[in-house]
Amino acid sequence: MKKIIWLTGIILTAVCVLFGINLAFQHAEDTDTSAKSSGNRTLTIYNWGDYIDPTLLKEFQKETGYKVDYETFDSNEAMYTKIKQGGTHYDLAVPSDYMIQKMKAANLLVPLDHSKLTGLANYDKQFMNQSFDPNNKYSIPYFWGTLGIVYNDKYVKPGEITTWHDLWQPKYKKNIMLIDSSRDIMGMALASSGQSVNTKSIPELAAAKGKLDTLMPNVKAIVADEIKTYMAQDEAAIAVDYSGDASEMIAENKHLHYIVPSGGGNLWFDNIVMPKTVTNKRAAYAFLNFMSEPKHAAQNAEYVGYATPNKQAVNLLPKSVKNNKAWYPPKSTLSQLEVYQDLGPTWVGNYNDYFLEFKMTNR
Repeated sequence: MKKIIWLTGIILTAVCVLFGINLAFQHAEDTDTSAKSSGNRTLTIYNWGDYIDPTLLKEFQKETGYKVDYETFDSNEAMYTKIKQGGTHYDLAVPSDYMIQKMKAANLLVPLDHSKLTGLANYDKQFMNQSFDPNNKYSIPYFWGTLGIVYNDKYVKPGEITTWHDLWQPKYKKNIMLIDSSRDIMGMALASSGQSVNTKSIPELAAAKGKLDTLMPNVKAIVADEIKTYMAQDEAAIAVDYSGDASEMIAENKHLHYIVPSGGGNLWFDNIVMPKTVTNKRAAYAFLNFMSEPKHAAQNAEYVGYATPNKQAVNLLPKSVKNNKAWYPPKSTLSQLEVYQDLGPTWVGNYNDYFLEFKMTNR
């Protein structure tokens, strides 16, 4: 009897052990399946093309164990449309200032939990709490810059151009390239006459378009990204373009220089946001903190060529960069500039219509 009881005990123990092992394997399998299905080891970023140092993505993956899926867009409007349509799973996106306003209005953004952000103190206060996102409720700054003038010292003497209005001089006939952007070129014309780049006045827009018509004899071409190649190859004496594009041109041609004209213009920001499509907040916060570290922000700024809002990162940049007033203008210059506001579809349409009319009637 004792023998039978003993054998029965052994059998029951073996069954329990095997059952326990099976449960453990089942739990591990379920956990692994859950992790894969929830995508909690993947961070999906939606950004402009070539707008981050690829080695930083690799370093983030190595440091955190997250896999990064990196997708790109070529305009704020394309990014907005794709996120609004749904069906995507972007954890982070990088819209510009006015687009953040538009995304907020459309309920496409998730408020940031500042208690989970470890690097906010690294950012320069002058680039925080902007009108498009008070108290940085939805975003943190990524890069900033200006719209300005690139000139070639083979054809233009230093100090010869200091304001937007200087571009209208007859001696620059067929020697100016304009970036193909309605808001920027209409804004340039408005600023050249002392008007706001965010005006909602039809007479002011009409006058700006009329002034652009008088600039056309000096315009060689209105182009997009090709403007960088053309200027690097001495195809024109002057270009109206963004500071970051200018840095790329200058790296290719030592005769090129960049200035921010006095008297008004655009100061722009690209900020990182968490869209409603987020599926991995933990990875998103990890990346935001990673990019807020001064050494990473400085490395990214050197690669991309735009100005970093991370004041601690600026201290790590070469003196030739951080002391260059073209890339890091003084507050006296920045105070004259305006950030683009979301004007709404009707007024954006007005800007586009006037710009298109300018291009079509002067071909």
